[in-house]
Amino acid sequence: AYEIGLGIPGEPLFRSGREQAVFFARMRGMGRFEAIDKLRKWFDRLGIIEWWDKKVEDLSKGMAQKVQFIATVVHEPKLLIFDEPFSGFDPINADLLKQEILGLRDRGATVIFSTHNMESVEEICDDITLINKFHNILSGSVEEIRRKAGGNTFQVLYRGTHEDFCAAVTGKANLIGQSEGVIGGYTQQKIHIQSDDDVREVIGSLNEKVRLRSFQEIIPSMNDIFIRAVNGTL
Repeated sequence: AYEIGLGIPGEPLFRSGREQAVFFARMRGMGRFEAIDKLRKWFDRLGIIEWWDKKVEDLSKGMAQKVQFIATVVHEPKLLIFDEPFSGFDPINADLLKQEILGLRDRGATVIFSTHNMESVEEICDDITLINKFHNILSGSVEEIRRKAGGNTFQVLYRGTHEDFCAAVTGKANLIGQSEGVIGGYTQQKIHIQSDDDVREVIGSLNEKVRLRSFQEIIPSMNDIFIRAVNGTL
């Protein structure tokens, strides 16, 4: 009765996480023994094999979410849609689930991922669509969007005088904010270079005027990009 989803009056449809997962696996065309075999492997991989026969009502929110995730992926669908899949998980279990999602992607599945967590977007997504008030305000490759949003902004670590530094970048770059001293006698300064074509020239000029330690492009986080896009300042 449980397997065909009829249940018994007055009794819960599923008595255990196993029964629930087997039911959905069979609904998707898997045989009983194949479903049980694959499900046991998934329960073990996600660290909940000891809950195989536990009552559904005894499962914590995190455990129940893992069972739902397993029931969703056990038949290896080609298209997966996740809505905030990491909600309610501690960092260790969130990372475990993230690795499994990436594994599904690497095995050929297309994953559509809905989230407000921009850190997860950076870690998982290849392409994004940013929606605000039902409107698409930004679309494209995550890497390309982050690089474009950086806008030729660089962090420079050098040793030398402020005057020599300014002389090296004058006419090609603008200083952003105040310089900061760091351990080791070096100074840290953000600059914005007006054109891509000037980057190599600025580096060469700095090498001549000051002792250049590092020259690194500042790539904004997706969280910063989201805020700027929504506020219309991107």
